[in-house]
Amino acid sequence: MIISRAGFTLATDPARWRKLFLLENRFERAIDRIRADGAVPVRREVWNGHRFDLSSEPTVTIAIPKRSALRYFVSPDLNKLGEAFVEGHIRVEGPIHEVFRVAESLARNVAASARAGFQRFRSHSRSRDRKAIEYHYDVSNDFYSLFLDRDMIYSCAYYRHECDSLETAQEQKLDHILNKLMLKPGERFLDIGCGWGGLLVRAARQYGAVATGITLSRNQFEYARARIRAEGLQDRCGVELCDYRDLPGTGVYDKIASVGMFEHVGLKNLPAYFGRIRSLLREEGLVLNHGITTSDIDGCQAGLGAGEFIDRYVFPDGELPHLSLVLKEMSAAGLEATDVESLRRHYARTCREWTDRLESNLDRAIAVAGDKRVRIWQIYLAGCAYGFAKGWINLYQILGCKAENTEVRPLPLTRGYMYGP
Repeated sequence: MIISRAGFTLATDPARWRKLFLLENRFERAIDRIRADGAVPVRREVWNGHRFDLSSEPTVTIAIPKRSALRYFVSPDLNKLGEAFVEGHIRVEGPIHEVFRVAESLARNVAASARAGFQRFRSHSRSRDRKAIEYHYDVSNDFYSLFLDRDMIYSCAYYRHECDSLETAQEQKLDHILNKLMLKPGERFLDIGCGWGGLLVRAARQYGAVATGITLSRNQFEYARARIRAEGLQDRCGVELCDYRDLPGTGVYDKIASVGMFEHVGLKNLPAYFGRIRSLLREEGLVLNHGITTSDIDGCQAGLGAGEFIDRYVFPDGELPHLSLVLKEMSAAGLEATDVESLRRHYARTCREWTDRLESNLDRAIAVAGDKRVRIWQIYLAGCAYGFAKGWINLYQILGCKAENTEVRPLPLTRGYMYGP
């Protein structure tokens, strides 16, 4: 029997001994680097009872129940640590926001360098996109209701005041979009990726529009359709289970909104996406694209592994463009960007509130969606709150119109109209 300096009992089999020794030695060196580079407020507990406090006041405890789990802490990144957490290879105790902060610190301190990524274009066939949407959104309406607002709005809220509740901020977001579009009674309005129908219903009920929504999620489709019926809006509001590429017609809609959807489109498909929007828009119409962008101007998958985790566990095949690419592709498609607004800080707060609501409903969430799915969403939402707060990602609302409409402008000269009642 041989005891390592960390106190681990090693097997007497020579081959296994060498393998475990190398793993434990790398683990110990990683701990030494963390201590040398700066304290991370974490306590690690290993299977034989030994503890490693990496600061005088640890806020998070990571329990490593088996030797094999040490591999997640040798040159860790957010993908490795996220996998260990989601798959139950480690146990973590502490506030979920602090858990993510510690994970980011571990990855940043231990990693020799951030891996430079490469731009990978993914396939976005209709069937593959439908499966990706179903994986993310068709978890359970009951599950999403545990952390979303009462209108089931799953996109960035808009906080006019520090004291705004999530419910208030989401209503303000819907109005902010519809005010920017100057939506009027009787106008034909299209909501691409309509979610559970919150924007769609508000456009019809409060603004008098003839509203159509499309989604690839059957759960969302059925929920939105039932809500439209319950509110008696069938005569001017409808929802379809449809891919944006399959929408028929030319010059059909006065106003178009796409909220939290173009992240699924794919970088390679942005020309077709904006081209289809332009085709569906009437000559003096307006479009608003509300979507997440990366802050990496090269559009590569660089950093600490967060993108790989999200692609594997949360948003299969999701791709985030940089704002510069979005504006380029809009322009190439014949759409003039007339207004660009960042809501990054709003989304950081939105995600934090979603995380806190999920944390307060963990038992119910596990009963509805299972342990693993809940752990995915715990770390994903906390990570998004952190990512938006740190500027890794951003959220832009981009208002546009057809570029050739130079004689008749569909917008006022100033932005004042956006902030009215």
